[in-house]
Amino acid sequence: MKVFITGINGFIGSHLAEAILRETGWEVSGLDLASGNINELLKEERFTAFRRGDVFKDGRRIEEQVEWCDVAVPLAGVARPAIYLKKPVWTYELDFEQNLRVVRMCSLYGKRLIFPSTSEVYGLCGDGELKEDESPLVTGPIGKMRWIYSCSKQMLDRMIFAYRQEHGLNFSIFRPFNWVGPRLDTFEDAKKREARAVTQMIYDVLHRGEVSLVGGGHQRRSFTWIGDAIEGLLAVIRNDGGKASGEIFNIGNPSNNCSLLEFARMLVEEMEKFPAFAERAKAARLLDVGAAEHYGDTYDDTDNRVPSVEKIGKRLGWHPRTPLRDMLRMTLEWYARGAEGL
Repeated sequence: MKVFITGINGFIGSHLAEAILRETGWEVSGLDLASGNINELLKEERFTAFRRGDVFKDGRRIEEQVEWCDVAVPLAGVARPAIYLKKPVWTYELDFEQNLRVVRMCSLYGKRLIFPSTSEVYGLCGDGELKEDESPLVTGPIGKMRWIYSCSKQMLDRMIFAYRQEHGLNFSIFRPFNWVGPRLDTFEDAKKREARAVTQMIYDVLHRGEVSLVGGGHQRRSFTWIGDAIEGLLAVIRNDGGKASGEIFNIGNPSNNCSLLEFARMLVEEMEKFPAFAERAKAARLLDVGAAEHYGDTYDDTDNRVPSVEKIGKRLGWHPRTPLRDMLRMTLEWYARGAEGL
């Protein structure tokens, strides 16, 4: 199998490429603006091509790779709330318009599409467990820019189904639920207060001495170890018996559901066990900050988000395994090895 990945240098892309080369006989090619996370992978014989490029400008290169591949995985996109609140137009242009081009190319050349949706599409849905084919997708007021990301992804999910109905597009969609692990974001992102939860918290403990928790951190999320998540994604790509074709799959860990306050406390506790972090972790404070103060007045949020993983378990045999505390410890081990620096 030949797999083409846009955004291959990112968090999901780099872990996916690594797992493909380690665990399968597939070939990989990719496109991204940089290659820092995958430089070692480029030496592998089955990493057939890497193009340094911009999805906005390199449509022809992307089309060439879609022609080459069997499976396209368009991971280039915005996935950080701080960014899509500041740049909602760019978020829509990247997450919807540019990825729709890839959808159309896959339809034109008869290639299989593996599309990264998001748990954000469920929005303000009140279901206790969010189910791929049943839960309503509910978003907030137009003036709350948080939802432009959710709506962009949701609309592309719908377009993918439409392309299947009218043109026979072969696809699978996956919805990540708060995947956590090494390379999630950089400390440069965190310095600008643009990183996602775990990276931002680690940076804040080490460099600010305090962790800001929006609304006191009472929002609940279901955190998923990147290693478990990539195993689930590989099962979707592998598509044994065609059981993943034309389907949406949540990839998350409902057993790791907790509030951001609980998450922060556990993270600080784990940081105290590492000599490089212990002193600053013991002195760190957790602060309750207002949403408008932290993100501006276009922010909105959902109280809880728990994935049903029954479908992916039954169809593809995937189940998450890694508990929250183990996930935090393994992530901190990576930081402690100096991959980010202090």
